[in-house]
Amino acid sequence: MIVISVVAALAVLALATQAGVFAVQRAFPPQGRMIAVDGATLHVVDIGPRHAGVPIVMLHGASSNLEAMRRPLGELLARDHRVILIDRPGHGWSTRARRKDSTPQIQARMIDETLRELGIDRAVFVVHSWSGALGARLALDHPGRVAGLVMLAPVTHPWRGGVGRYNELIATPVIGPLLAYTITLPLGYLVAGSGARNVFLPQMMPDGFVKDSATPLLLRPREFIANAYDLVTLKAAVAAQVARYSEIRVPVTIIAGEPDKTVRTSIHARPFAAAVPNAKLIVLPELGHMVQNAVPDLVKTEIETMIDRIVPAKAAAD
Repeated sequence: MIVISVVAALAVLALATQAGVFAVQRAFPPQGRMIAVDGATLHVVDIGPRHAGVPIVMLHGASSNLEAMRRPLGELLARDHRVILIDRPGHGWSTRARRKDSTPQIQARMIDETLRELGIDRAVFVVHSWSGALGARLALDHPGRVAGLVMLAPVTHPWRGGVGRYNELIATPVIGPLLAYTITLPLGYLVAGSGARNVFLPQMMPDGFVKDSATPLLLRPREFIANAYDLVTLKAAVAAQVARYSEIRVPVTIIAGEPDKTVRTSIHARPFAAAVPNAKLIVLPELGHMVQNAVPDLVKTEIETMIDRIVPAKAAAD
């Protein structure tokens, strides 16, 4: 009797999840174009003037999608610059061909191919959190594509501990999909707001952030699983690339907050800045993890300062 009740409850939750997926996707449809690359499809939003100098590519962190980079920073930059926002593989409206596509190395290759399809030779990359490792990998493996790198609260080094028991369970065969396709979406709706608020601390989360950033897309089973794989494979990925950071030659600006409890500056931003020859580190007191939301004007100024440095250098080289 108990087994029948459990199976029935799971069936109801699975149906509720599918209905929720349908509702979420109707509420947050794709906003850009789809580009086929390496067996997957990446969703790209291209805003701002097309012929405005060096393009800016923005890459979001974990548990999010390109909308987390669009407002307010992306739209602010797009007044004067071409801005390319990309849903990382498996996130937002981008698909993932294989489980191993969770690593910064493979995602860097896929993004490099996407930019080639767009006809973009070189760009300044603005990366947040998880994508700190991705930005570093782009600079290491595809240096010709990277004109400069602006890193916001980046993950760059191994850390003590894990990434949360629930993520580890979701990344486990059989049990992970079972959880993702039954309880994750209903439960996620209950905790999405409080989870997002914690990431912003000590800043306040902007009103309407969960909706404006299309955060509910994360609760879809296929994306929640992809996000979990990104997180559980990240430590080994950064451990494998950390010894190469001294090879990065492009200009790098890192902006982080000392009280950031999501990605600790002492473990990531400071050692990375010390390892990279041409790095500028800005550490702000009382700044949390969501740098692009808390200090967008400062980030914009630093990006434009980097572009101003890059353009004369390129002209002199030509």
